[in-house]
Amino acid sequence: MLEIHQFACLSDNYGYLLHDPDSGETTCIDTPDADAYLREAGRKGWQITHIWNTHWHPDHAGGNAAIKAATGCTVIAPAEVERIAAPDQVVTHGSKVTLGAYTAEVIDVSGHTNGHIAFHLAEAGAAFVGDAVFALGCGRMFEGQPDQFWASLSRIKALPPETLLYCAHEYTASNARFALHADPDNAALQDYAAQIEKARAAGKPTVPTPLSRELATNPFLRADDPALAARWGGGDAVSTFAALRAAKDTF
Repeated sequence: MLEIHQFACLSDNYGYLLHDPDSGETTCIDTPDADAYLREAGRKGWQITHIWNTHWHPDHAGGNAAIKAATGCTVIAPAEVERIAAPDQVVTHGSKVTLGAYTAEVIDVSGHTNGHIAFHLAEAGAAFVGDAVFALGCGRMFEGQPDQFWASLSRIKALPPETLLYCAHEYTASNARFALHADPDNAALQDYAAQIEKARAAGKPTVPTPLSRELATNPFLRADDPALAARWGGGDAVSTFAALRAAKDTF
C-alpha cells in the first residue's frame, strides 16, 4: 500500500513524501523546505527518487536543486517551474506519472498560477492539489482569470467524492471565518467550523480533507449553488466565484 508521510514545514506549509514499499521509490510533493524533506526521508529510511511539483512558487519548488543534488532524483513538473530550475520531465493536463506500481494523472488546476497542476492517484484515493484548493478555501488568483480558475475547480469537483485532498497549507481556521461570512446559513459548514476550531486548539492538522465535505461546505467549490449566487450576485458560477474570490482577498 502506498505510504503518505505528512509533516509541517516553514510557517504553514505541509510537506508530503509518498513511498511505494514494493519498488522503494519515494517522491516529494513540492519542496518548500529541502532540509525538512531530507531529514524526514532519512528518518523514515526512504531514498528520495522523484520530485513532483504542482507549481513554480518558491515555497513549492524552492528546494528542488538541493534535494536533487543530495539524492540524484528526477524532477517532474509543469513547464512554469523552469522559472526556478529546469525540470527533468515536463508534464501537462492528462499526463501520467508513476511511482512504482502507482499511477498519478496530472490535472490542470491553473488559476493561482497559469501552469498549476494537481496529481490524482485514483488507486490511493488521493489528490495532491497544491495551492489550487484548500480546506474551505482556494488559492489567491495571482496569474489566472475567474473562468479559468472555476474550470480548474470544476475538475477537482468531478473527482470521486471520497477522494482525500492533500492541500499545501494549514489555512483552514482563517478560511472557515470567511466561509461562515460567505455562507452563514450552511449548517454543515457550521459543524465543520466547530470541528476545525477544536482540532487547531489541540494542535492537530485539518488536512487532508475529503472532497465530499468540501463540496458541501467550501464556498469556492459551491459557486454554482443558487443560494450563494443569490447572496453574492452574478448570473453564473464564474461571476459568483469571482465575487467570492475578490471578497476573500480583502476579508
